[in-house]
This record gives sequence, C-alpha cells and structure tokens, in this order.
Amino acid sequence: MKYPRLTWAVLTSLILAAAGLAWWMNSQRDRLPDGIHRGNGRVEVERIEIAAKYPGRVIELPVREGDWVQAGDVIARQDPTDLLAQRVAVEAARERATQAMQRAGAETEVRRVQARIAQLELDHATRLKQDALVSGAEVERRTAQRDGERAGIQVATAAIGEATAARGEAEAQIQRINVALDDLVLRAPVAGRIEYRVVEPGSVIPSGGRVATLLNTSEVHMTVFLPTDVAGQLKLGDEARIVLDAAPQFVIPAVVSFVASEAQFTPKYVETASEREKLVFRVKLKVASELAGRYAPHVKAGLTGYGHVRDDSRRPWPPSLSVKLPQQGPASAPAR
Repeated sequence: MKYPRLTWAVLTSLILAAAGLAWWMNSQRDRLPDGIHRGNGRVEVERIEIAAKYPGRVIELPVREGDWVQAGDVIARQDPTDLLAQRVAVEAARERATQAMQRAGAETEVRRVQARIAQLELDHATRLKQDALVSGAEVERRTAQRDGERAGIQVATAAIGEATAARGEAEAQIQRINVALDDLVLRAPVAGRIEYRVVEPGSVIPSGGRVATLLNTSEVHMTVFLPTDVAGQLKLGDEARIVLDAAPQFVIPAVVSFVASEAQFTPKYVETASEREKLVFRVKLKVASELAGRYAPHVKAGLTGYGHVRDDSRRPWPPSLSVKLPQQGPASAPAR
C-alpha cells in the first residue's frame, strides 16, 4: 500500500515543479530589460470622413465597406440636374451678352462714321458762312448734329462695356457651376480602405453630410500611456517598437511622434483599477508612412498590443524587440 502513496507523491511533486518552471519561464519572458518600457494600446488609423459640400440626392455609390480605393477614385455621385439646368440658363445669358456686345460694337462704328460725316458738313458750312452763302443758324445746326453723333459714340461705347461685364459675369457663373458639378462627384483624397458606407443610393443628404469613412492606411499609430519618469525622457523622433497581440512573432518599428504636455489619469480600459489611479502621459508611436503603405492590406484599426520605448536612445534593443516583419513581400492593394 506504500507504493501507490509514493507514486502519488512523486506525481504531485513533478506537477508542482512543472508549474513552477512554467511560471518562472513566463515571468522571465515578460520581464523587460532595464531601460525598456512598455504600455498597452490599440492600433489607430487616420479616418477621413467623405462628406458632401452641397445638399442633394446620392445617385451612385460604387464602393462598399472593405473596398480598397486609390486617390481620386469615385466614392459617390450626387444628382446634378439642378446645376445642369442653371448652367444652360447662364449659357443663354452669356450668348445674349455676346450678341449685345456685337450690336454695340457695330453701333459704335456707325456712330463714328456719322460723326466724321457731320464734322465734314460742319466744316463745309463754316466755309460757306465766311462767304455769306449760309446763315449762322445753319452752322449751329451742323454743330449740334456733330455733337449728337459724338455723344452717340459714347453711348455705344458704354453699351459695349455693359455687355462685356454681363458676359464676364455669365462666364464666372458658369465656372462656379462647373466647380460645383465637380464637387458633386466625391472622390477619395488618398489611397485607403472604406471602413463604413454611411448612406445608400437615393438618400438625400444635407451640406456636410457624410457618405463614407475612409481609412488612410499609410497613417498608422498606437497610443500608449506611460508614467512621468518614462515620458519625461522621451524625445520626438525616438525609436519605438510595436508588438501586436494578434501577431506576437512580429516586431514593428515606430517612432515617438507625440508626447502630451499634460498628465492624465489612465483611461479606464487600460490595465487594472490600481493602474487607473496613476497619472500618466499620452504618447503616440507612429509607424513610418512608407512602411504602413507597403503593408496596407494588413493594416487593421483596433488591434491591441504593446508599444515599447527606451529611456535612453543609446541603449540597444534586446533581441526580442529586433525588427521583424512578415516575410511576404510588399502586397499590392486588392482589387475591388
């Protein structure tokens, strides 16, 4: 009966030893070298709200959530019927102004010819009066006729100016309408992924109404919260490392791009209740745009992980935090 008891004692000892070894290995694995500090956070991707400048009805929305778009791709189109009708009316006004310019120009030339004729007749009458062949009244009549023709030139010239101004105003309105028509086509300002499609075709949206949310996958960062003694030693541009919970085998290089100027309490979703009582500084760790762009199809907002920093930029990174990226080469953006 002693042998079974001895066997159970040995098994219990082995189990306890294995558990102790696992605990020790786990604690050693999580232990960071001196001078290396970490904080947990989430991957954040710059969001761009694609919104309408003018109110109107959405007639086309060719993108869906998850679609990859390039800069300049069409996100949505609004109904241009009203603006097209306005442009037709303004184009007609421009044509009327053009014709008025032509009429005023022709009238000016006629008045100039008539003014020259009136001047010749006045000169002739003046000579005849010197010979007493015509009366002074005739000379005055010829003078008035010449002055009338000269005044007609001024009136016709003013009409040219008015018609020219009207044409310029019409052209400015046409240009404004064309710009507005271009604005009815909502395009992606940068390459990225559609996160949300807010409306559907047929929806009527106000000025500033959103149609979709675009993730700019070349602008990626993680926000961590670090204590004063660590944040105070960081400089903008210092190297950092990001390790994601979803892919702990990879180490992503980053840089410190922002350190808050004021301390705050740790957000409630970070660590434990005791940790939330501490004052910390918000620090952003930004992934290089070129690197984020290369791996854009793999970028996902909201992934949790750890951000690592050094309190001395001269201190080497431990082997476990050496940069390690997926072996897969730069992936091309998937086609929609």
